Amino acid sequence: MLALSCAWCASASADVVIMAFGEKIPPFCFPESDSGIELEVMRAALAYRGHTLKPRYYSFARIPVEFKAGEVDAAMTDLGEDMTAWGGYYGDPAVFYDNVFISLKERNLVIKKPEDLRGLKIISFVGAAKRYPEWLDEVKRQGHYFEQNNQALQVLTLNIGRYDVVLSDRNIFKYFTLQLKLNKAFHPKPIVEQSFVKFNPMDYRPVFRDPKIRDDFNAGLKQLKDNGKFNAIYQKYLGDKDKN
Repeated sequence: MLALSCAWCASASADVVIMAFGEKIPPFCFPESDSGIELEVMRAALAYRGHTLKPRYYSFARIPVEFKAGEVDAAMTDLGEDMTAWGGYYGDPAVFYDNVFISLKERNLVIKKPEDLRGLKIISFVGAAKRYPEWLDEVKRQGHYFEQNNQALQVLTLNIGRYDVVLSDRNIFKYFTLQLKLNKAFHPKPIVEQSFVKFNPMDYRPVFRDPKIRDDFNAGLKQLKDNGKFNAIYQKYLGDKDKN
Protein backbone atom coordinates (compact mmCIF):
# COMPACT_ATOMS: atom_id res chain seq x y z
CA MET A 1 0.00 0.00 0.00
CA LEU A 2 2.86 2.37 0.87
CA ALA A 3 4.51 1.73 -2.49
CA LEU A 4 1.23 2.33 -4.33
CA SER A 5 0.66 5.50 -2.34
CA CYS A 6 4.14 6.82 -3.19
CA ALA A 7 3.67 6.00 -6.86
CA TRP A 8 0.32 7.79 -6.90
CA CYS A 9 1.82 10.87 -5.21
CA ALA A 10 4.68 10.97 -7.72
CA SER A 11 2.22 10.69 -10.61
CA ALA A 12 -0.08 13.32 -9.15
CA SER A 13 2.77 15.83 -8.76
CA ALA A 14 4.15 15.25 -12.26
CA ASP A 15 3.49 17.94 -14.85
CA VAL A 16 3.77 18.49 -18.56
CA VAL A 17 6.20 21.39 -18.87
CA ILE A 18 5.74 23.52 -21.99
CA MET A 19 9.11 25.09 -22.62
CA ALA A 20 10.20 27.67 -25.20
CA PHE A 21 13.26 26.77 -27.26
CA GLY A 22 15.01 28.62 -30.04
CA GLU A 23 14.99 27.58 -33.66
CA LYS A 24 18.01 26.60 -35.71
CA ILE A 25 20.64 26.07 -33.03
CA PRO A 26 22.20 22.70 -33.91
CA PRO A 27 23.73 20.72 -32.25
CA PHE A 28 21.86 22.00 -29.17
CA CYS A 29 18.37 21.88 -30.62
CA PHE A 30 16.85 20.11 -33.65
CA PRO A 31 13.16 21.10 -33.81
CA GLU A 32 12.29 18.67 -36.58
CA SER A 33 13.15 15.69 -34.36
CA ASP A 34 12.78 17.18 -30.85
CA SER A 35 16.39 16.27 -30.19
CA GLY A 36 19.76 17.89 -29.55
CA ILE A 37 22.00 18.46 -26.55
CA GLU A 38 19.76 20.99 -24.86
CA LEU A 39 16.52 19.09 -25.48
CA GLU A 40 17.97 15.85 -24.14
CA VAL A 41 19.43 17.44 -21.02
CA MET A 42 16.21 19.31 -20.21
CA ARG A 43 14.03 16.27 -20.89
CA ALA A 44 16.14 13.93 -18.75
CA ALA A 45 16.45 16.40 -15.86
CA LEU A 46 12.70 17.03 -15.74
CA ALA A 47 11.95 13.31 -16.02
CA TYR A 48 13.94 12.62 -12.84
CA ARG A 49 10.86 13.55 -10.80
CA GLY A 50 8.30 12.52 -13.37
CA HIS A 51 7.80 15.67 -15.41
CA THR A 52 7.36 15.55 -19.18
CA LEU A 53 8.96 18.12 -21.46
CA LYS A 54 6.83 19.56 -24.26
CA PRO A 55 9.01 21.85 -26.40
CA ARG A 56 7.74 24.78 -28.42
CA TYR A 57 10.00 26.49 -30.91
CA TYR A 58 10.30 30.22 -31.55
CA SER A 59 12.70 32.71 -33.01
CA PHE A 60 15.11 33.80 -30.28
CA ALA A 61 13.49 37.20 -29.97
CA ARG A 62 10.12 35.59 -29.21
CA ILE A 63 11.31 33.43 -26.31
CA PRO A 64 11.12 36.06 -23.52
CA VAL A 65 7.95 37.49 -25.09
CA GLU A 66 6.17 34.13 -24.90
CA PHE A 67 7.30 33.61 -21.30
CA LYS A 68 6.13 37.05 -20.19
CA ALA A 69 2.80 36.49 -21.94
CA GLY A 70 2.26 33.27 -19.98
CA GLU A 71 2.16 31.15 -23.13
CA VAL A 72 4.82 28.73 -21.83
CA ASP A 73 5.77 27.25 -18.46
CA ALA A 74 9.51 27.66 -18.97
CA ALA A 75 12.11 29.05 -21.35
CA MET A 76 15.55 27.86 -22.30
CA THR A 77 16.99 31.36 -21.74
CA ASP A 78 16.00 34.94 -20.92
CA LEU A 79 18.07 36.51 -23.74
CA GLY A 80 19.66 38.82 -21.19
CA GLU A 81 16.36 40.14 -19.79
CA ASP A 82 15.69 39.47 -16.09
CA MET A 83 12.53 37.37 -15.85
CA THR A 84 12.12 37.48 -12.06
CA ALA A 85 9.79 40.47 -12.38
CA TRP A 86 7.61 38.34 -14.66
CA GLY A 87 7.29 35.44 -12.25
CA GLY A 88 10.40 33.61 -13.37
CA TYR A 89 12.49 31.25 -11.23
CA TYR A 90 15.95 30.50 -12.56
CA GLY A 91 17.31 26.98 -12.74
CA ASP A 92 20.91 25.84 -12.68
CA PRO A 93 22.86 26.08 -15.98
CA ALA A 94 21.95 23.09 -18.13
CA VAL A 95 24.14 23.63 -21.20
CA PHE A 96 27.11 25.82 -21.88
CA TYR A 97 27.66 28.24 -24.73
CA ASP A 98 31.25 29.37 -25.28
CA ASN A 99 30.84 32.60 -27.21
CA VAL A 100 33.89 33.95 -29.03
CA PHE A 101 34.79 36.46 -31.72
CA ILE A 102 35.57 34.68 -35.00
CA SER A 103 37.39 36.30 -37.90
CA LEU A 104 39.22 35.18 -41.02
CA LYS A 105 42.86 34.35 -40.34
CA GLU A 106 43.93 36.35 -43.37
CA ARG A 107 42.61 39.55 -41.74
CA ASN A 108 45.05 39.31 -38.81
CA LEU A 109 42.56 40.96 -36.45
CA VAL A 110 43.46 41.15 -32.76
CA ILE A 111 40.52 41.76 -30.40
CA LYS A 112 41.46 42.29 -26.79
CA LYS A 113 39.31 45.28 -25.81
CA PRO A 114 36.06 46.87 -27.05
CA GLU A 115 37.98 49.61 -28.87
CA ASP A 116 39.47 46.95 -31.15
CA LEU A 117 36.02 46.48 -32.72
CA ARG A 118 35.86 50.11 -33.86
CA GLY A 119 35.08 50.31 -37.58
CA LEU A 120 34.45 46.56 -37.92
CA LYS A 121 31.18 45.07 -39.13
CA ILE A 122 29.92 42.41 -36.71
CA ILE A 123 27.22 39.77 -37.11
CA SER A 124 25.97 37.90 -34.06
CA PHE A 125 23.24 35.73 -32.63
CA VAL A 126 20.04 37.42 -31.46
CA GLY A 127 20.32 38.91 -27.97
CA ALA A 128 24.10 39.30 -27.87
CA ALA A 129 23.90 43.10 -27.65
CA LYS A 130 21.91 42.85 -24.42
CA ARG A 131 24.34 40.34 -22.96
CA TYR A 132 27.55 42.12 -23.93
CA PRO A 133 26.73 45.85 -24.00
CA GLU A 134 30.23 46.93 -22.99
CA TRP A 135 31.56 45.31 -26.17
CA LEU A 136 28.75 45.97 -28.62
CA ASP A 137 27.04 49.27 -27.72
CA GLU A 138 29.54 51.40 -29.57
CA VAL A 139 29.45 49.11 -32.61
CA LYS A 140 25.65 49.46 -32.63
CA ARG A 141 25.90 53.25 -32.45
CA GLN A 142 28.20 53.17 -35.48
CA GLY A 143 25.59 51.13 -37.38
CA HIS A 144 28.00 48.23 -37.83
CA TYR A 145 26.23 45.62 -35.72
CA PHE A 146 23.74 43.06 -37.02
CA GLU A 147 21.94 40.08 -35.46
CA GLN A 148 20.96 36.98 -37.41
CA ASN A 149 18.84 34.07 -36.20
CA ASN A 150 20.02 31.76 -39.00
CA GLN A 151 23.57 31.10 -37.89
CA ALA A 152 24.52 29.30 -41.09
CA LEU A 153 24.44 32.74 -42.69
CA GLN A 154 27.04 33.90 -40.20
CA VAL A 155 29.49 31.35 -41.57
CA LEU A 156 28.69 32.21 -45.18
CA THR A 157 28.84 35.99 -44.81
CA LEU A 158 32.10 35.90 -42.86
CA ASN A 159 33.65 33.65 -45.49
CA ILE A 160 32.84 36.05 -48.34
CA GLY A 161 33.94 39.12 -46.38
CA ARG A 162 30.55 40.76 -45.94
CA TYR A 163 31.27 40.97 -42.21
CA ASP A 164 34.57 41.30 -40.40
CA VAL A 165 33.69 39.42 -37.20
CA VAL A 166 31.18 36.80 -36.09
CA LEU A 167 30.14 36.51 -32.46
CA SER A 168 29.07 32.90 -31.99
CA ASP A 169 29.33 29.81 -29.85
CA ARG A 170 32.33 27.75 -30.98
CA ASN A 171 30.39 24.51 -31.41
CA ILE A 172 27.52 26.10 -33.31
CA PHE A 173 29.90 27.79 -35.75
CA LYS A 174 31.79 24.52 -36.28
CA TYR A 175 28.57 22.60 -36.80
CA PHE A 176 27.31 24.93 -39.52
CA THR A 177 30.73 25.02 -41.19
CA LEU A 178 30.68 21.23 -41.43
CA GLN A 179 27.15 21.27 -42.81
CA LEU A 180 28.05 23.85 -45.45
CA LYS A 181 31.11 21.83 -46.47
CA LEU A 182 28.76 19.07 -47.61
CA ASN A 183 28.16 21.39 -50.55
CA LYS A 184 31.30 20.99 -52.64
CA ALA A 185 31.01 24.60 -53.79
CA PHE A 186 31.67 25.92 -50.27
CA HIS A 187 35.32 26.29 -49.33
CA PRO A 188 35.76 27.68 -45.79
CA LYS A 189 38.74 29.90 -45.21
CA PRO A 190 40.91 29.47 -42.09
CA ILE A 191 39.53 31.30 -39.06
CA VAL A 192 40.76 32.60 -35.72
CA GLU A 193 38.72 32.38 -32.50
CA GLN A 194 39.30 34.99 -29.78
CA SER A 195 37.79 34.81 -26.31
CA PHE A 196 36.67 38.18 -25.02
CA VAL A 197 34.92 37.59 -21.69
CA LYS A 198 35.52 35.24 -18.81
CA PHE A 199 33.25 32.24 -19.18
CA ASN A 200 30.31 32.52 -16.78
CA PRO A 201 27.86 29.57 -16.72
CA MET A 202 25.27 31.80 -15.02
CA ASP A 203 24.91 33.83 -18.24
CA TYR A 204 22.69 31.15 -19.73
CA ARG A 205 20.11 29.53 -17.46
CA PRO A 206 16.62 28.13 -17.97
CA VAL A 207 13.75 29.97 -16.31
CA PHE A 208 10.58 28.39 -14.90
CA ARG A 209 7.23 29.76 -13.79
CA ASP A 210 6.78 27.16 -11.00
CA PRO A 211 9.45 27.12 -8.27
CA LYS A 212 8.74 23.46 -7.48
CA ILE A 213 9.36 22.40 -11.07
CA ARG A 214 12.53 24.51 -11.02
CA ASP A 215 13.67 22.66 -7.89
CA ASP A 216 12.80 19.30 -9.44
CA PHE A 217 14.75 20.26 -12.56
CA ASN A 218 17.80 21.24 -10.50
CA ALA A 219 17.69 17.91 -8.64
CA GLY A 220 17.43 16.03 -11.92
CA LEU A 221 20.29 17.99 -13.46
CA LYS A 222 22.53 17.19 -10.50
CA GLN A 223 21.65 13.52 -10.86
CA LEU A 224 22.54 13.60 -14.56
CA LYS A 225 25.94 15.05 -13.75
CA ASP A 226 26.58 12.64 -10.88
CA ASN A 227 25.75 9.52 -12.90
CA GLY A 228 27.64 10.56 -16.04
CA LYS A 229 24.62 10.91 -18.33
CA PHE A 230 25.19 14.65 -18.74
CA ASN A 231 28.61 14.12 -20.29
CA ALA A 232 27.27 11.21 -22.32
CA ILE A 233 24.72 13.50 -23.98
CA TYR A 234 27.47 15.95 -24.95
CA GLN A 235 29.67 13.15 -26.27
CA LYS A 236 26.79 11.81 -28.36
CA TYR A 237 26.65 15.06 -30.34
CA LEU A 238 30.14 16.55 -30.07
CA GLY A 239 32.52 13.94 -28.74
CA ASP A 240 33.48 16.38 -25.94
CA LYS A 241 34.43 15.28 -22.49
CA ASP A 242 33.93 16.69 -19.02
CA LYS A 243 31.32 19.39 -19.63
CA ASN A 244 30.13 19.72 -16.04
